[in-house]
Amino acid sequence: MPKVVVRFALFAVGLLGAVATSPAWAAPRDKLNVLFLIADDLNCDLHCYGHRQVQSPNIDALAARGLRFEHAYCQFPLCSPSRSSFLTGRRPNETKIHTNPRAGRLSTDYTGSPHFREFIPDTVTLPELFRKNGYTVARVGKLYHYGVPGQIGTSGLDDLPSWELVVNPAGRDKAEEHKIFTFTPRSYGGTLSWLAAEGTDLEQTDGLGATAAISLLEEYRDQPFFLAMGFYRPHTPYVAPASYFEEYPTDKIKLPQLSADDEKRTPAPAYASSKKEQETMTDAQRREAMQAYWASITFMDAQVGRVVEALDRLGLAENTVIVMTSDHGYHMYEHGLWQKMSLFENSAHVPLIIAAPGDHARGETTAALAELVDLYPTLADLCGLEAPDYLDGVSLKPVLQDPAKSVKDAAFTQVRRGGFDGYSIRTAKWRYTLWDDGKKGEQLFDMQADPQETKNLASDPAHADTVNELRDRIRTYAQQGV
Repeated sequence: MPKVVVRFALFAVGLLGAVATSPAWAAPRDKLNVLFLIADDLNCDLHCYGHRQVQSPNIDALAARGLRFEHAYCQFPLCSPSRSSFLTGRRPNETKIHTNPRAGRLSTDYTGSPHFREFIPDTVTLPELFRKNGYTVARVGKLYHYGVPGQIGTSGLDDLPSWELVVNPAGRDKAEEHKIFTFTPRSYGGTLSWLAAEGTDLEQTDGLGATAAISLLEEYRDQPFFLAMGFYRPHTPYVAPASYFEEYPTDKIKLPQLSADDEKRTPAPAYASSKKEQETMTDAQRREAMQAYWASITFMDAQVGRVVEALDRLGLAENTVIVMTSDHGYHMYEHGLWQKMSLFENSAHVPLIIAAPGDHARGETTAALAELVDLYPTLADLCGLEAPDYLDGVSLKPVLQDPAKSVKDAAFTQVRRGGFDGYSIRTAKWRYTLWDDGKKGEQLFDMQADPQETKNLASDPAHADTVNELRDRIRTYAQQGV
């Protein structure tokens, strides 16, 4: 196995540690580069996705130079299952990853189970494909699963064959965890928690990560590269310099309205992602949590801007495919829920922007359905690489060439609730969700007439044919894939 060079970015004036060795090979320079940008727990609360309050000028600018997918979806709304899926190009039932590893476990040799290599050991991951084709491949920050914030500064549940070089930043937010407000004492990741931090952007973990990514762009400018930049925000704890909080006064924040089903919490599995401490929050605390989440988005967006500006400054933009996305969606009190692990639209829906050089869409939006599992075949296609024939996604290149086109008619998302599964299918018009093969309920929403999912139509006789058709499609998906 090739040796992976590791760099650590520490909270010490943004200093980078050991210097990596230069690659021994010389690859042709006419290959397209890839800059893969991914946020953690980012929903579509972005200005370019129509949110009136959240400021995301740099992600908006990316949308203006690429194609924004209006309907892109994760395959599992949880960190490790989702990331294992799109980085291998396989759906969760193929990777066998349906949960995060236990908190506190590290992985430098696959000891932090579950890891997809335990089940599909010979798979070639997305970054690994680029390594095998003469690219310098590096990651900064979180690509595979990390326990956040506990494993910041480590390699988390990484995959060694995927990377030639890794950088594990750890900033002031990690050093000052004791200052964070949390509903659960000494817990900052899985629970709602936040901090309006002192100091500058550059002292935060994502600030250090952006600095490292810029350094690598400068280092790799004369050779083909696949650079993955994994931001930690807006994952809890929602930490950003205090100035970002000031952009979102709490008295200007309006709470989502709950439907009758939301009030009754039926069917029960649809609401089972709720956590105990969230049930007693006051409206003031809900607004504070939303303020902190939005502040973290805008802070992360600023770091995206720094990295993309460096790409432009170095003259690399016309030879680089840029991807901006998230591992899954996220709730901010929609349906009375917070965070992830539901099968409502807010949890499954992800932002996705692809800016590709050449004759591809620029500044346009597409209604074509897309799944994160499509990213692997899409990037291979754009860069002229032969992808493995076992991939479960399809290339989105035809949509990038013509946003009016579509390459699929449905997107699938699933979760596990203890001893049973929930599956959801999203089409252009419908979202249908089946819990425990129907034993624990089903939901049907008309996403065109009712985008907030307020009226469950699953028991309406007028929609029986639609329910039967979508139920059959989910059963086929669950048993043998699409």
